[in-house]
Amino acid sequence: MKQMIEMSKLNENHKLLSSLDGNWNYTIQMWMNPDPNAKPQESKGSATRKTVMGGRYVMMDVTGKMQMPGEDGKIKDVQFKGMGLEGYDNVKKKFVSSWIDNMGTGIQFSEGSYDPATKTFTYTSEMEPMPGMKSQVREVIKIADNNHMTLEWYENQGGGEKKTMEISYTRAGKK
Repeated sequence: MKQMIEMSKLNENHKLLSSLDGNWNYTIQMWMNPDPNAKPQESKGSATRKTVMGGRYVMMDVTGKMQMPGEDGKIKDVQFKGMGLEGYDNVKKKFVSSWIDNMGTGIQFSEGSYDPATKTFTYTSEMEPMPGMKSQVREVIKIADNNHMTLEWYENQGGGEKKTMEISYTRAGKK
C-alpha cells in the first residue's frame, strides 16, 4: 500500500502538463493529397486544456471546422470535435495520452517522453482508421514558449515516415 501511495504522488512531469492549461486557438495544416507538391488543407479551431483529478491528468477539448470529402467525393465543411487526455504514468515512467474524435470510433493510445533541453514531447502510437490500414504514428509537440506550441504528426504506412499534419497553437489571452 505504501508503494501504491508513493506511485500516486504528483511530480514535475504533472506540473509540466498543467502549465499548458488554458484556452488556445489553432491552425491546422493537413497533407492529404498524395502529390508531395500539393498545398496542405488548412483550417482553424480552438482547444481548451484543463487539469483534472487533482493535477494527475490534463483534458483537452477541441472544436473546429475542417474541409473533408463527403460520401459523394465533394469537399465540404465538417464540424470537428475531439478530446484528449494526457498524463504522466509514474509506474511506466512515461507520458501517456488517449485521443477520441468525431471522425472515427476508435481510441488512440500513445506513450512518450519529454526532452527538457528542446522542450519537446515525442509520442508514438499505432492507429487503424480502416480495417487492415495500420499506421505507425509519431507526434512531436514543441513548446516554443508559454503562449505557443506546435504539434507535428508523422505517419508510416510501410513506405517510410511522412508528415501528414501540423497544428500551430497560440494561447488565447496570453499569460
